[in-house]
Amino acid sequence: MSVLIVGGDHLGSIPKELKKIGVDDIRHMSGRNRNVIRRGMPMTMDLIIVLHDYVNHNLMQVTKKQAQECNIPVVFAKRSWSSIYKKLPDSLTNN
Repeated sequence: MSVLIVGGDHLGSIPKELKKIGVDDIRHMSGRNRNVIRRGMPMTMDLIIVLHDYVNHNLMQVTKKQAQECNIPVVFAKRSWSSIYKKLPDSLTNN
């Protein structure tokens, strides 16, 4: 499974925890660089996690719109593993 994390400068233990539940491809976009937003996101991901306390409204809207166009589920959470874990789809957490 592949996950795109949008927002936050430092992810801390989030990638390690995602690997524990079976995520093998983790990509991160901090969203600070405007060119990254203009280029778009890798839409080959299985899930997008938006760290909503670390992104601006424009990036959140662009992410949501592009994900809906590609039928990719989006999870909005704070930058803490407990917040992310609670909002993950059951298919990931019931391994």
